[in-house]
Amino acid sequence: MSLGDQVATNLPYLRRYARALTGSQSTGDAFVRATLEAALADDALKQSLEGGRVPLYRAFNKVWSSAFLDVGAEDTATEQHEAAAVETLRAITPLNRQALLLTTLEDFNVEQTGEIMGLAPDAVQSLVQEAVDEIDREKATSVLIIEDEPLISMQLEDLVTSLGHEICGTAATRTQAQEVVAEKTPGLVLADIQLADGSSGLDAVDDILAIGSVPVIFITAYPERLLTGDRPEPTYLVTKPFQEKTVRTAISQALFFGSSAPIKG
Repeated sequence: MSLGDQVATNLPYLRRYARALTGSQSTGDAFVRATLEAALADDALKQSLEGGRVPLYRAFNKVWSSAFLDVGAEDTATEQHEAAAVETLRAITPLNRQALLLTTLEDFNVEQTGEIMGLAPDAVQSLVQEAVDEIDREKATSVLIIEDEPLISMQLEDLVTSLGHEICGTAATRTQAQEVVAEKTPGLVLADIQLADGSSGLDAVDDILAIGSVPVIFITAYPERLLTGDRPEPTYLVTKPFQEKTVRTAISQALFFGSSAPIKG
């Protein structure tokens, strides 16, 4: 497999990590582009990417850590605004959350995460535990689950309540989601993409976001279809079949950034 093909295979998942890390599709994708541009400009960095996912994420982490973001803007005021935004992101996305995202959402082991972050495995373990402890102290919210598979819906209910949150409703169709939201606006939405009546979870979420800004996590068997970077797409994506720790991390990260409109980036 050529280097280009290797990178193309891993790119959707790097986008997933970047979006979750920054809380924004547009900002996350911009950091991914900056990483690829850095690799094209540096032969040694480019060759290192032949090693697969770990060196690709390590290259991204170096770009992220230096807060380099090529916004492609000629306007100085715009550049200053973007720089300020990046500095804010650096301040509010601590190392422990980076470690947690890498070991759960991206499923790297501790040694691989250490290689990506430039840290010893013991340090990674400590950071992950710090992040888990933070999750246990998070403020509770109300959650709407949009999922047409009853068993998965029940699993998500159990997970959400175990984290101390309450369920404001469950829905298997877009219409049912509308009915729930008419009664109470949720503080967080967990949504499948394909729903029971052929309706779309994306459309159901758009209905909710038309009312107010709510963090949304999409859970899908085909995340790569929503990680192309060439159209408005969700910020938070969890792959089916999911692990509970992955959903727990995604919930924490979505709430960490507060109100956002993930589909709009």
